[in-house]
Amino acid sequence: MESNNYIDGVKWYVIHTYSGYENKVKTNLEKIVDNRSLQNLILDIRIPTETIIEGEGESAKKVESKIFPSYVIIKMVMSDFTWHIIRNITGVTGFVGPGSAPTPLTPTEVEELGLESSDEESSQAKVSALALDYKVGDSVRVKSGVFTGYVGRVDSISEDGKSVTVMVSMFGRETPAQLDSTDVEILEI
Repeated sequence: MESNNYIDGVKWYVIHTYSGYENKVKTNLEKIVDNRSLQNLILDIRIPTETIIEGEGESAKKVESKIFPSYVIIKMVMSDFTWHIIRNITGVTGFVGPGSAPTPLTPTEVEELGLESSDEESSQAKVSALALDYKVGDSVRVKSGVFTGYVGRVDSISEDGKSVTVMVSMFGRETPAQLDSTDVEILEI
């Protein structure tokens, strides 16, 4: 797994599938995750469904219906390695995003879809806040490593609080930098 170039932390992504292939894609991906021990890179795979009632009176029955037909939602670490694994599954047509660039769901979208409860997020934020002087969204200064002296915004903090992704401005563009959480400090204004 030396080809794992971590671009982002763990985020939710949406993949597009052929019509009717959602369950097959989910099953095949779960097998690949188990066989290759990729549970730390691909954490969750979901096909959002809702229960609807078809028919009336005694013939009425509850039926599971896909909320977003032809889409599967995946919680994962995006890297070249994981992108290729998912992209090469039979039935997958690609990631949702401009061109070939997968776009993660925003925290608002994640909450609206019910993928994670806000209680989970707030408890994670509390754990991170106890261990670190900064939280997601704070401005920080990099105090050691390749990006020493750069100022950026905290984009994500690992669940264990040991690493942090900081969006650093380089050449007029925001670039994600995966750093050790001790390599950054809160920016005092």
